[in-house]
Amino acid sequence: MTSQNTPDNAGVRVPPPLIFLGFLLLGLWYDSPWFDGRMAPTGLTIGGGIVAALGIALILISAPRHKKAGSNVEPWKPTTTIITTGVYAYSRNPIYLGMALAHGGLALCAGSMAAFATLVLSILVTQTYVIAREERYLEAKFGAPYDEYKKRVRRWI
Repeated sequence: MTSQNTPDNAGVRVPPPLIFLGFLLLGLWYDSPWFDGRMAPTGLTIGGGIVAALGIALILISAPRHKKAGSNVEPWKPTTTIITTGVYAYSRNPIYLGMALAHGGLALCAGSMAAFATLVLSILVTQTYVIAREERYLEAKFGAPYDEYKKRVRRWI
């Protein structure tokens, strides 16, 4: 459980969507035909669009569950409960999974190998900077119930 000297949040200061967006834009800037006013090949555009849409749908399904549960989705605000139903019964981080899918899908849509490569950086930064902090916070705040949830449900998928 958190003490009076410890802030009641995960200590994340950079919004995770900005992590994904920043790396995505860096990759797109490097080699996307979009910056030359051209489209990527049709197959990449369609396939990437489907993957990006699935990612966005996962975010739109997951994020409102926080408000419904009376908790906060922002990692710099207090978490009031562990959400274990819906998509959270299959992934402890469905919003970050959705961001990763959207990033990868947009990279494909844009025909940008660099943007696809920066997906690895987005996931690594999110894993080490955001998720690691969130997990330490949730373990300290909720103890055994969160540990049991971690045993049942995988981090990503």
